Amino acid sequence: MFRAVSRLSATGVRSLARSRPCYSAPLASRCYSHGKVETDEEFDARWVTYFNKPDIDAWELRKGMNTLIGYDLVPEAKILDSALRACRRLNDLASAIRILEAVKDKAGPHKEIYPYLMQELKPTLSELGISTPEELGIDKL
Repeated sequence: MFRAVSRLSATGVRSLARSRPCYSAPLASRCYSHGKVETDEEFDARWVTYFNKPDIDAWELRKGMNTLIGYDLVPEAKILDSALRACRRLNDLASAIRILEAVKDKAGPHKEIYPYLMQELKPTLSELGISTPEELGIDKL
């Protein structure tokens, strides 16, 4: 009798173990990039080259600026210089002012960054005839 009960219980346990689906958690794998790390100078040169393209159109300008502003950094003055010159080639004053507004917003709580960039860009702005948002009075809106 004991043998019959143990056989039934063993069979029952095996059937219960088989009837439950066995899910195992997938192992976490990380895919680290083993590519070349871009230096700051290479990054700046890449964006200056992008904005200095003679056949850049308005869509490429906006896309480039959206991508650049999406990074966790404030663009260097030489990148902004080439972007502003691209705006002038396209005769797009609105985009130039938006670039300056985006840089001011991107500088955020660091109050010394935006005045420094305006100081560096002042010769370019006066050469191209671009007014700053402060000169236009739209920074107070």
